[in-house]
Amino acid sequence: MLDTPKIAVILVAAGSGSRFGAETPKQFLRLAGRPVITHAAAALAREVGLIQPVGDATAIDAALAGIAHLPTVPGGATRQASVLAGLEALAPHSPDIVLVHDAARPFLPPGTIAALVAALATHPGAIPAVPVADTLKRGADGLIAGTVSRDGLFRAQTPQAFRFQLLLDLHRAAPEGATDDASILEAAGHAVALVPGHDDNIKLTYAADLRRLERIFAPMMIPRVGTGFDVHVLAPDRKLMLCGVEVPHSHGLSGHSDADVGIHALCDAIYGALAEGDIGRHFPPSDNQYKDADSARFLRHAATRIAARGGELANVDVTLICEQPKITPHAPAMMARIADLLGVDVGRVSVKATTTERLGFAGRKEGIAAQAVATILLSA
Repeated sequence: MLDTPKIAVILVAAGSGSRFGAETPKQFLRLAGRPVITHAAAALAREVGLIQPVGDATAIDAALAGIAHLPTVPGGATRQASVLAGLEALAPHSPDIVLVHDAARPFLPPGTIAALVAALATHPGAIPAVPVADTLKRGADGLIAGTVSRDGLFRAQTPQAFRFQLLLDLHRAAPEGATDDASILEAAGHAVALVPGHDDNIKLTYAADLRRLERIFAPMMIPRVGTGFDVHVLAPDRKLMLCGVEVPHSHGLSGHSDADVGIHALCDAIYGALAEGDIGRHFPPSDNQYKDADSARFLRHAATRIAARGGELANVDVTLICEQPKITPHAPAMMARIADLLGVDVGRVSVKATTTERLGFAGRKEGIAAQAVATILLSA
């Protein structure tokens, strides 16, 4: 194997989740405020450069917004067929190692991928597995029909890791019926290594699994609060953009971009909560490509940074400070626009206004200021 192998992962999300019993496929159910698949992808993105999702492109791309991934490919009628579709899609990228991970496993224990990659130095495949601890019974007609020795038995988990070309070749030739990818190597006579798994690497299958996962994720998310403040001078011959909405007024705000003071303050609040500087760091006013730019572009970028950090936006609150124009008639449209740009429910967005009682530059109608607060939940 190479000292620095090129690693890709197939994120299998084509299942219907029939055993779970919900109308929504289990990988798209919400866990700690985000779809299950989003947690899985965010964890993988911290360690793997190429993520190849397999399944419904519309649902997957929406869930993975802000997380870099290859174009989603449709799944097959079986899990085995879906993995093969992912392998074929990865072939042009020529990875050295491929991981195959269930999108319904949102918690990726630290060290798992490193252990799998290390095992591939001496084996063509490796999987995380947990020894069976419970006594096993064989049953029939509601009665115990026998006791099964648990010696040498393990519960297989994902991600499972393989040398890419070998797995692709074997998948192309394998008959249908494999329940996991390791069994395809086993059937072909290849040794597959076991690395320590983890009891928290739960595959969401039944309703009780979701409750177990909620207990794992709830304490892991901590709130981070950021604040932002911005001000722009009012000028003639400029349209007035506030919180992504054009507001009829005699003057607009002057600035390098469209000078949307509300969005600028909100971006700073989000970047602050993430400890990633301010809007000027990400979009320098000295860069002419941002001249007269729509500030919606900046807020979309801030949203992608939340997703890339595996975070969840809890709420935002924007206060516009001006004498004119009146903000209240436009506030619902502003909240809806911000919610759309951030990809959250409008119930998490507040926009309101106040005046300075005719004091200062705002009171003299020389400019408009805004302050914003953003609360983001990040993994501990």
